[in-house]
Amino acid sequence: MEILGRNITVVGLGRSGIGSANLLSELGGYVTVTDKKPEEELRYLTGRLNQSVRLALGSHPENLFLSADMIVISPGVPLGISPITKAKEKGIPILGELELAYQIMSNKSLRPNSRVSKVSNQIRFLAITGTNGKSTTTTLLNLMLKKGGFRTILGGNIGNALTEEIYKRLRDSENRRIEEVTVSDTRHVAGSAIGVDYIVAEVSSFQLESTRDFRPKGALILNITPDHLDRYHSLYEYYDAKARIFENQKEDDFLLINADEPEIINLASEKLKVRNEKPRIFYFSRKKEVDGIYFKDGQIYCNFPDSSISCHHSTLINADEIKIKGVHNLENAMAASAMALLAGSSSEAVKDSLREFAGLEHRLELVREIDGVRYFNDSKGTNVGAVVKSLESFKNPIILIAGGRDKAGDFSLLRGLVRERVKSLVLIGEASEKIKKSLGDLTETVTAKDLREAINISHGIAKKGDIVLLSPACASFDMFIDFEDRGRQFKKIVMELT
Repeated sequence: MEILGRNITVVGLGRSGIGSANLLSELGGYVTVTDKKPEEELRYLTGRLNQSVRLALGSHPENLFLSADMIVISPGVPLGISPITKAKEKGIPILGELELAYQIMSNKSLRPNSRVSKVSNQIRFLAITGTNGKSTTTTLLNLMLKKGGFRTILGGNIGNALTEEIYKRLRDSENRRIEEVTVSDTRHVAGSAIGVDYIVAEVSSFQLESTRDFRPKGALILNITPDHLDRYHSLYEYYDAKARIFENQKEDDFLLINADEPEIINLASEKLKVRNEKPRIFYFSRKKEVDGIYFKDGQIYCNFPDSSISCHHSTLINADEIKIKGVHNLENAMAASAMALLAGSSSEAVKDSLREFAGLEHRLELVREIDGVRYFNDSKGTNVGAVVKSLESFKNPIILIAGGRDKAGDFSLLRGLVRERVKSLVLIGEASEKIKKSLGDLTETVTAKDLREAINISHGIAKKGDIVLLSPACASFDMFIDFEDRGRQFKKIVMELT
């Protein structure tokens, strides 16, 4: 992939756009970033760009697309917009930010001199996708690898973009030594520039849509439940995007999937049956013994026949020792453990991480207990499937705060759990009426004008032993900057309660 001296258009000025633009300019590309938002709305971001990066804000000028040698598109930008379609017709290469990171790190002249590169001609990616649990599992896997002695880059749909993380490594004078040589008009960066064994990437369906050659050494699909149906024309289209995570995998790669979700097993079977080269498949399960990791009688077992891991139906750890709690976190812990073991981490590194990892902000995060009432921030529960897992994690009566911007979710899927576990339903945001129509007949239901009023209502009706749970089942953009903003405001208001 040639970058030096090439005209490159980056579409979308967000985390991915900033990372891509800075990395490409660092490697000698002539980069222009375009975004439909006007400059005054993006000033807090433009200051993070290299001075050599040009801006075209307020619209998507068609000539920027049609005159480019390459286009890099951010995950939030649909591939069907007119300038992209016309560029495709002209044969201009279009890459997503994930594919760009993969292409750059797979360049032989860029790979690090590390344990992994001694046995492979490419940087090894470990990629995690799924509707829910991606961030927790990715973070926990990264911890396990670090404890196992591996050097990692963590990024993707979590925290910084992968391109931003790679760019920071290149710019860090203490950790790199850059040598530039020109071969066929391409700038190459010496392997000593970055010291890394694994790139641990959380990848979304939006990122996977725009992949081409992306081939992770290890791929994980945690779960797939209906989500983003405001972007996809059908559930199958969403499933198809997720399946791209293993599209290019070969026999020396591995795929880890949730054995308790038949839709994922069917998806993998359908996609792989026509392939000559297939990855090795392992599983994790809460319900049955599998080749991989499984839960049984309060214990987590590992079982990896026909692999280099000497672990066959033996106990890995007592489930009570795992610090993160909840049904969904048990699955996340098992998935991360299987990935880490397959990637070469020791069982001791895995167990130590499970005992230490306290979980992520905004995912079933205990904020405070007041007079026997516990308040949980689950702002990252932005779809119905996430709320199902959260409600399953509590046996105490729940006051559920939900609502926001609807993503074409089917809230009726919550009826059984709401009937069984939700004492009161407090609704906010644009989706309030839709949720009320689906669930309002099952329990006491109140509509609040904003989050503060919702918390005050919940505080007023909560009794000792109750749970007040913010788990919106919706996006946050109708009232907040993002789910993190929503979660932090929830915590701030809860901490002000008396």
